[in-house]
Amino acid sequence: MEETHTILVVEDEATLREALVYNLNKEGYAVSQASTGLQALALARTLAPDVIILDLMLPELDGLSVCRSLRREPATADCSILILTARGGELDKIIGLETGADDYLTKPFSLGELLARVRALLRRTRSSAPRDTLEAGNLVLDLIARRATRNGAELALKPKEFSLLAELMRHRGAVLSRDLLLSHVWGQDFFGDDRTVDVHVRWLREKIEDDPAHPVHIQTVRGLGYRFEA
Repeated sequence: MEETHTILVVEDEATLREALVYNLNKEGYAVSQASTGLQALALARTLAPDVIILDLMLPELDGLSVCRSLRREPATADCSILILTARGGELDKIIGLETGADDYLTKPFSLGELLARVRALLRRTRSSAPRDTLEAGNLVLDLIARRATRNGAELALKPKEFSLLAELMRHRGAVLSRDLLLSHVWGQDFFGDDRTVDVHVRWLREKIEDDPAHPVHIQTVRGLGYRFEA
């Protein structure tokens, strides 16, 4: 029998919360809901859900504080956390991810994108490595110091190259579109086109692949975007 995944939706806006619960239930997930930060902590401790969809702006206790508390407690440390935020600034996203979130969505978002993010989180095998690093074979990214090494040697990555590689590695195995990468790495206010992503991917391949012409890690998915494989 197929496993039923559990999801906790934490959102104080009733209309959005009920819509998310309804559609996630339709997808076959077992869904619980909370409207405040303190209620979210209590439910998460009891349920230890597979995924927590967490709004940042909550009464009683804000989403970042909830996220920090969840990561400190053994019962909830391994729950996947998808943050919902009305703020799309790059600094807000970095703070959210480094606080312990696995992914984020900026409001307004489409239901299809949210469901795709949930599925990607459920597919992902959580690493036993510390949460301030990302590892894939001979590649190691220190997210706090923003240093990347390959076979122990430090890579000279530009800031956007590092951010792009981190985004791809966080979502290993999932296909990320160029538009999504532009939004997450360059920000929603960026006015360039998706060729910017292609150029930075080419630069990254030259630094992390044994044969950039036949990449193993950063793979092109024709017509869709890029996928990172360990």
